[in-house]
Amino acid sequence: MSFTVGFVGLGQIGRPMAARLASVDIDLWVFDVASAAATGFDQVAGSVAELGGRCDVVGVMVRDDDQVREVLEQLLGTARSGLVVAVHSTIHPATAIELAATAQPLGVDLLDAPVSGGAMGAADGTLAIMVGGSDAAYERARPVLDAMGSHVVRLGPAGAGTKAKLARNLLHFVSFAAVAEAQRLAEAAGLDLEELGRVVRHTDAITGGPGAIMLRPTTAPMSPDDPWRPIFEHVRDLGEKDLLLAIELATSHGVQTPLAQLSLERLADGLGLEDA
Repeated sequence: MSFTVGFVGLGQIGRPMAARLASVDIDLWVFDVASAAATGFDQVAGSVAELGGRCDVVGVMVRDDDQVREVLEQLLGTARSGLVVAVHSTIHPATAIELAATAQPLGVDLLDAPVSGGAMGAADGTLAIMVGGSDAAYERARPVLDAMGSHVVRLGPAGAGTKAKLARNLLHFVSFAAVAEAQRLAEAAGLDLEELGRVVRHTDAITGGPGAIMLRPTTAPMSPDDPWRPIFEHVRDLGEKDLLLAIELATSHGVQTPLAQLSLERLADGLGLEDA
């Protein structure tokens, strides 16, 4: 690449992301407030401000909204016109929109570009990167994003990437709560929880897990002639049957399953079949 890239924040996910950039032929500069975190990188900046004056694209992977604000303030103090700042931290969507508006009059474009895939995806370059911001800025930063992720998508204006990340993580952590409920049932039934976990990971890798039903462009009720309707009706029938059986088993073991009960009530509606 014929431009210079900076990266701020070399923590658990930021460091392998920066390492991916270092593995391709670009002029990479890194910075972290903990100087030891930059060990192993060839070019280490003395400050965030130095990156602003040196780089064409700067990736930011720090802890929270306040740290993102601080980094951007330092970058804007020295940034040359045309700089693209890609914020990979998960922040509030309103913060992304606000900071993009702050940067724009100074000739700096901000992309909110949070990632999904964890440290493993960061290390092997297979992150999903969800981007909000202008199309022009996205295209300028795209070679950098592509070096770190295997599924990079622009979802709309500033804030869109963060909104997508929050929706994705809602599914992630609600499913963790459901896992806890399923494990309590399995444990009460005398099952091997570790082996059950292997079964879950194996089958989700085949079926796509919860994402397997994310196929429609809307959550509106399905029309009678919707081509997805027979498939989703089959999913509903299987789901309601198995949820009833699981709840019955849990009751027999004295295990509370509030998420299963709620899912039984809302499954048809969630599939767009509430009129069925």
